[in-house]
Amino acid sequence: MRAIFLYAFFISSSVAPFYKILGLVKGATEDEIKKAYRKMALKYHPDKNKSPGAEEKFKEIAEAYEVLSDKKRRGVYDQFGEEGLKSNNGQGNTNGDTNFNSHFHGDPRQTFQQFFGTSNPFESFFNMPGMGGNPHQGFFNDGKTEGMDTEDPFAGFGSSHNLGANLGGFQKPYRSQSFNVGSKPTQKRQDPPVEHDLYVSLDDICKGVTKRMKISRRVVAGDGTAKKEEKVLTINVKPGWKSGTKITFQREGDQAPSKIPADIVFIIRDKPHPHFRREGPDLRHTCKITLREALCGVMVDIPTLTGEKIPINLATEVIKPSTTKRINGYGLPLPKEPTKRGDILVSFDIQFPDRLSQNTKDLLHDLLPA
Repeated sequence: MRAIFLYAFFISSSVAPFYKILGLVKGATEDEIKKAYRKMALKYHPDKNKSPGAEEKFKEIAEAYEVLSDKKRRGVYDQFGEEGLKSNNGQGNTNGDTNFNSHFHGDPRQTFQQFFGTSNPFESFFNMPGMGGNPHQGFFNDGKTEGMDTEDPFAGFGSSHNLGANLGGFQKPYRSQSFNVGSKPTQKRQDPPVEHDLYVSLDDICKGVTKRMKISRRVVAGDGTAKKEEKVLTINVKPGWKSGTKITFQREGDQAPSKIPADIVFIIRDKPHPHFRREGPDLRHTCKITLREALCGVMVDIPTLTGEKIPINLATEVIKPSTTKRINGYGLPLPKEPTKRGDILVSFDIQFPDRLSQNTKDLLHDLLPA
């Protein structure tokens, strides 16, 4: 007798979870089961609800609905619990039907698609079977569109709506061909990438740097309301990255019910440097000298990105406007081989005097070769 009591207790305790998941009690009507699934599936759909555990909850809701909405499976579940469904034998199947499908197919999105006629949770509000009441409620926060670019809460759906004179109280759901249950879901299109220039100094390019960029975007909450959100994106600039390098953050742009968020793209640009101009992995430095120094010789110190100075002895040569000196290994790291570096290329800007006295001209005329 005790064994029978314990078995009965086990069965009754195992029946509760599917009903509990949908917020129902045993004996709920078919309409109550549909309404419960409709509410819970929209609340926990992973595309709308980003909270931890939402996706697992969404799957549990789908499994519970698949069982309780099917009279045959619900009958087995009410009598024998979840173990009766899993056993799929004569004891679990009161009709002795060996072809009885007792297992959840495992795809909660398929269940959602079959119920609402669309896989898009933002469109599903208008596709809900038996939906009535004000379509503003529960989707755009009583018609308020905080943070939206338009005053029409239906503008994002890509189709026109003749809403009638009374926008405050819908007695029947608005229907159009695009919102019919079972219609083919419209394919979302992604907005073009949003590009931003990211200026980085050559000193940071030389050693690498981490940049944190704050963006402001529009997001759609789990209840369908839109708001502005600030987010920080982290960019790890690698040593030697070329100007024009693109860093893409996929789908971090503004969210909208009918579109895929745009990608955010940052493009590396060279910040002007007081001493250098980038030429691939090489750095070009222009050294200013006087005409006398160019003709008579000079010693110059060339700066580097590491802070040290490299001396160049030009005492024994004449410097021409086309003269270039190369200092090996002091340029930028090669992007694919950071242990190797480019060079510093030194050009010369010879400062000519604005005027010469006649005595100076005569002297130079006699000294300089013809």
